[in-house]
Amino acid sequence: MEKILIIAEAGVNHNGSLETAKKLIDVAKESGADIVKFQTAKLEALVSRYAPMAEYQKENMGREESQYNMLKKLLFSFDNFIELARYCGERKIQFLSTPFDIESIWFLNDMVPFWKIPSGEITNLPYLIEIAKTGKRVILSTGMCDTNDIEAAMKVLYKYGAKDVTLLHCNTQYPTPYKDVNLKAMKTLAELFQVPVGYSDHTEGIEVPIAAAAMGATVIEKHFTLDKTMEGPDHKASLNPEELMAMIKSIRNIECALGDGRKKVSQSEISNIQVARKSIVAARQIKCGEIFTENNLTTKRPGNGISPMKWFEILGKEAKRDFKEDELIEI
Repeated sequence: MEKILIIAEAGVNHNGSLETAKKLIDVAKESGADIVKFQTAKLEALVSRYAPMAEYQKENMGREESQYNMLKKLLFSFDNFIELARYCGERKIQFLSTPFDIESIWFLNDMVPFWKIPSGEITNLPYLIEIAKTGKRVILSTGMCDTNDIEAAMKVLYKYGAKDVTLLHCNTQYPTPYKDVNLKAMKTLAELFQVPVGYSDHTEGIEVPIAAAAMGATVIEKHFTLDKTMEGPDHKASLNPEELMAMIKSIRNIECALGDGRKKVSQSEISNIQVARKSIVAARQIKCGEIFTENNLTTKRPGNGISPMKWFEILGKEAKRDFKEDELIEI
């Protein structure tokens, strides 16, 4: 199977600090992530001055203000992203950023290998058209969606030039309650849309993305931070560096353990066949010429003699020599 693509979502957890953003890149690299992802937007194109904060943002920030004022302190300039992409190159980890407006799409077009569309843009028709026009691969998050929303977005993407689309099952609540995760929806998306599927996680902890990997996710995305106690809208629902590393290690283990699906004897267990299986042995002392019966035969370890699967072939045959109790039967 292909390697699961692991996206370490830095998002806006840099709190507007280029130094913090570079530390996040370092953590993503050291944790074994394939990609570190940020968010790119022009504030005036993203949100009106009157848009309220989400409830989870109010709770995590400990105060209420407009989204505009909150994001004004969190968004980077285009020049900042050029620097971050350069630094990712130095650290040898793939740079990615999600655009939230059309100007940002075309700014990032030559900098990113594919697009990661956030759940909030799945109903933004002009945005989807511009993304599709680039012809790049698309990974589309599906939080806050039903299948009709997803189908409508897919039609737009395909109509305007997108050819390679992956869907990420997602729940857009920070953190997501376990009862709302619904990982089985990954299978529904795969069957309904016939495209690769993955999972973008907003639960607390690392269990759910690991389970998603075991269920066949081709992409896993997870927010991370340097410190969950930092001020900001997403820190509390993010992994700390140690958790990110543990999640990625576990996903890689699961990825390896999934195998190729063929049931066969593995190299590691071959030596245990003789130890764990049984052979047909003498249940008591047997004299030469005596007939083998269910009374003088039994099955015991080791398994390097006649297989018990040949039990009925052995019954009724004549012993060619004397056998001691527990001795492997020969014919």
